[in-house]
Amino acid sequence: MAYEEKSVAAKPPHRLTMDGRRELWMNGVEEVESFDEGQVAVRTSQGLLYVRGASLKVDKLEKTNGELNISGQVTSLEYEDTPGRGGFWSRLLH
Repeated sequence: MAYEEKSVAAKPPHRLTMDGRRELWMNGVEEVESFDEGQVAVRTSQGLLYVRGASLKVDKLEKTNGELNISGQVTSLEYEDTPGRGGFWSRLLH
């Protein structure tokens, strides 16, 4: 009788570092869902993160290692816990 071992991929760690509400560095990024000068929506290993502010720019996105840098005036960070939730189209058609 064969024994099958199933491995569950561990979620990468998610960390945020902010310097003076003007620079934001994070890892554990899976996808940038949308962005404009007022809001950046980022899917992380800990859920959907909304970065809100003014003059926001995505300075660097490294998809291979899940790193993201944002600059501008950050006014709020808000997480939406959405385990197993799909992308934009699946939410729209749900």
